Amino acid sequence: MGVDPALPSEGYRLTIGPDGATITGGGEAGVFWGRQTLRQLLGPDAYRRAPIRPAPRALPYLTIEDEPRFAWRGLLLDVARHFMPKDGVLRYLDLMAAHKLNVLHLHLTDDQGWRVEIRRRPRLTEVGAWRRRTRLGWGDPPMWDERPHGGFYTQDDLREIVAYAAARHITVVPEIDVPGHSQAAIAAYPELGNADVVDTASLEVRTGWGVSPNVLAPTDQVLRFYEDVLTEVLEIFPSRFVHIGGDECPKDQWRASATAQARIRAEGLRDEAELQSWFIRHFDRWLAERGRRLIGWDEILEGGLADGAAVASWQGYAGGITAARAGHDVVMCPMQEVYLDHRQADGDDEPVPFGWVRTLRDVYRFEPVPPELAGTEHAARIIGTQANMWTEVADSQQRVDYQVFPRLAAFAEVAWSHLPAPDERDVEDFRRRMDAAHYARLDAMGVAYRPPSGPLPWQRRPGIPGRPFAGPPRERNRP
Repeated sequence: MGVDPALPSEGYRLTIGPDGATITGGGEAGVFWGRQTLRQLLGPDAYRRAPIRPAPRALPYLTIEDEPRFAWRGLLLDVARHFMPKDGVLRYLDLMAAHKLNVLHLHLTDDQGWRVEIRRRPRLTEVGAWRRRTRLGWGDPPMWDERPHGGFYTQDDLREIVAYAAARHITVVPEIDVPGHSQAAIAAYPELGNADVVDTASLEVRTGWGVSPNVLAPTDQVLRFYEDVLTEVLEIFPSRFVHIGGDECPKDQWRASATAQARIRAEGLRDEAELQSWFIRHFDRWLAERGRRLIGWDEILEGGLADGAAVASWQGYAGGITAARAGHDVVMCPMQEVYLDHRQADGDDEPVPFGWVRTLRDVYRFEPVPPELAGTEHAARIIGTQANMWTEVADSQQRVDYQVFPRLAAFAEVAWSHLPAPDERDVEDFRRRMDAAHYARLDAMGVAYRPPSGPLPWQRRPGIPGRPFAGPPRERNRP
C-alpha cells in the first residue's frame, strides 16, 4: 500500500495479481477506500468482527481505478429526538466506512433534547437532556410512552467519536440549532426564551413532535450564551464546517415581543424574517473569525448570506439551486428524495409510517445535481450530498437500521459513483448485486435492515399511528 499524489486525494488503484493485492491511493483516504473495495471482493465474511474461516480466499486478477464523484458523502443521525448511545454512533461510523461515506452530520440539539456536554452551561444536560415522556407516533389524540427518555455525550465521548471517525477518514459535523428548535435549551435556561411573551420558566423539554413556537430571544445575552456553547463545540470538533440549523423558526413570539421589536428597530431590520437572518449572520461572522465555516438549512438564504456560508438544501432542490447560483457551496439532501425516516412502502405493515414512499429504486435514481445546474459553472457548487435520518419515531438502534438500510447502500453508490442520468440507471442490476452479496454483508455486520419482501413480524409496530403523506413528493411550500 502506498500513496501516489498523481491520483485524486480520495481516489485509489487496486491491483490483484500473482503477488497479492496492492492498493495505491492519492492520499491516506484513498488507500482506505481501496481497502474497502478489497473487503467487498473478499466476501461477506470479511465484514464479521472476527475471522470464521482461516483459509485464504482466491481472488481474480484485476485492476480497479476509482474515485468519488462528491467530496461530501454524508449521513445525518438525529440523536436529539431519540438518544443513540455512544456505542451505537461508533457502530454507524463502521457502517458508513463500509459504504465509503465520509461525513457524519450529528444533530445534537433540538426541542426534545440537548445531547452535548457544555461545561460552562451545565443545566443544558442536567435539565435539557431529559424529557419526562415521549409521544408515540403521530396520532390524534396522542399516545404516550410515559417513561422518561434522555441521555447525552460527555465531551470525552465526543472526542472519542471524532477520533474513531477520523481513523476511518470520516469528518463529524456537529449541529447546534439556532434560533428555532431550541425548547430544550430554554427549559434549562429560561432567560434564553422570549420571557416578555411567555412564561419561559414553566417550559419543559418538549415531549411531542412538530415545530415548537418557543424560540430564542434576539438579545445580546443569548448571543453570548451560544458563543460560550460554540467555543466548547469547536474545542471538540475540528471539522471545517459547523451546522447551526436555522430552519423552522416560528416568528409569532418575536412579533409579540417588545424586546424583539426593539432589536428590529435598533438593527434597522425590516421584519422578523430579517431578524432571523441577523441571528445567522452573527454566527457566520463569529465562526469565520475562528477559521470555521457555517452551514445551515436552506432557510438561512432568507435575508442573504455571507460569502463563506454553505447551504444544506432540505426543502427540495430550489434552495440549493438558488444558493449555488449565488456562489454558495451546497450539500443536496432534499426531503423528497433522501429523508430516510420516510416510509419505504404503502400499506399498514410499515412501522409507524411517515412521509412519502421512498423505495430502494427511488433512492438509487436520486440525482444530487439538478438539471437546472447540470452543465453550468454552478454545478461545481454542489459539493456533495447527504441522506438524513430523523428519529421522532425511531426509538432504537434496530428501528434506525430498518429505516436506513438497505436504502443507504443505494445512496452511497449515488454519492460515490459517476452514474448515468436517473432514467438510464440500471436499477435491476443494482438489486441483483444487493441480492447476490450486499444483504449478506449487512447480515454479517448485524444490520436489522428492511427485507426486500417487507418488514418481518417483529419489525412492525401495530397500533402506533403514523403520518403518511399523500400523493407524489413535492417541494415544501410549493403547490
